[in-house]
Amino acid sequence: MTFWYTADLHFGHESIIPNARRPFRDTAHMDAALIEALWQKVGPEDDLWIIGDFAFGPKVKDPDWLLALFGQLPGARRHLIVGNHDGPLTQALPWDSVSLLAEAEDPAADLPVTLCHYPMMTWNGARKGALHLFGHVHGNWQGSANSLNVGVDVWNHAPVTIAEAARRAKALPKHKHWKDVEPRA
Repeated sequence: MTFWYTADLHFGHESIIPNARRPFRDTAHMDAALIEALWQKVGPEDDLWIIGDFAFGPKVKDPDWLLALFGQLPGARRHLIVGNHDGPLTQALPWDSVSLLAEAEDPAADLPVTLCHYPMMTWNGARKGALHLFGHVHGNWQGSANSLNVGVDVWNHAPVTIAEAARRAKALPKHKHWKDVEPRA
């Protein structure tokens, strides 16, 4: 069993294509490519964590469209960390969990992994090396040495494991305000 993390899928959102400079012709092309990328990585016994902004746009008002989209997601368990575009219909889908913030007990991590759609300055276990995974900022910021953007716009439109996230995070500088919020770290 592997935990996979992703954010900012924005299924059905036409204007995200030019706004985030996504290489898709239209939402049908984007949605199909994102689903395919998920299926290429997430296995039948895996957990899929969507860290906000599952879908957006006029189609989100159609519960049948949302349920059909949800039904295409791979994995044994699917979790939603609520983002700013995840309204009541999205939250009402048959997720295995829905929350604003979570500490995932990833079997591949030594410490819980803190998940929030929004980048945070500090979190439980931060001083001990616990990673924080987020989305929301699309390609505008990769993150820092212990807080990483796992949005599709910075990961070639695919989900990532905690090992992949940790490798990338180690290559990034410490957040410039880390010493202000965690002075003993």
